[in-house]
Amino acid sequence: MPKQKITALILDMDGVLWRDNEPICNLPAIFNSIHGLNLKYVFLTNNSSKTPESYQRKLAKFGVHVSADLIMTSSQAVSILLKKKYPSGGPVFIVGEDGLKTALESQGFYHQEKHALAVVAGLDRTITYEKLATATLLIRGGAGFYGTNPDRTYPSPKGLIPGAGSVIEFLKIASGINPIIAGKPKPLMFRLALKKLGVKSEETLDIGDRIETDLVGGKRVGCQTALVTSGVSSLDDISTSRHKADFTFPDLATLISKMF
Repeated sequence: MPKQKITALILDMDGVLWRDNEPICNLPAIFNSIHGLNLKYVFLTNNSSKTPESYQRKLAKFGVHVSADLIMTSSQAVSILLKKKYPSGGPVFIVGEDGLKTALESQGFYHQEKHALAVVAGLDRTITYEKLATATLLIRGGAGFYGTNPDRTYPSPKGLIPGAGSVIEFLKIASGINPIIAGKPKPLMFRLALKKLGVKSEETLDIGDRIETDLVGGKRVGCQTALVTSGVSSLDDISTSRHKADFTFPDLATLISKMF
């Protein structure tokens, strides 16, 4: 049983709601149940490749209709961090996709190689050696080094494929500089989510599929945590990890039916 009555959910997306373009379980039925239980919720994803509006359309395609304001990405988180460091915005070198570019633009940053204030790296499925080389040289030359999230893999129907963390790790090794990470398990995204929900952390259930980011991040801010094994972390991972979730279920549908 929950330590305290749960009034809100923080929901990861990849590996919890879907694997790439394949939904996990009956999503409309799950969200009908969530609405019927009067649970508040927000979506919190480390995936930096898409905008909240893109995720909104993806959810709608699977029969779940929500406001884009309920969706928060690691691209938004890293943009907030950059804005604190560089309040006037300016040029940055972006290793990433539309979701990252759009979030940075909203805070006054734009892609440029010369005089870049920082290199900002995330998942980039059009990565080239030239782009990695340019980013490395900029970091070695003194540009700031920011990463969206540390997820080295990304769940797909075929299995785990390289994620943003793999790109960031390449640049870390090549430059010899540790990046500033914005996404989970860092507390920033969770604190923003709790503020949006307007609830206390102890009455919030953080649900994810990855021990080292979803679970660890939720615990850091005092949330109750639930791990689903429909994505990255397996039962074997759970048995060997020093980090333990408060609850473990095979998928989100089972979680909702058993816990509420």
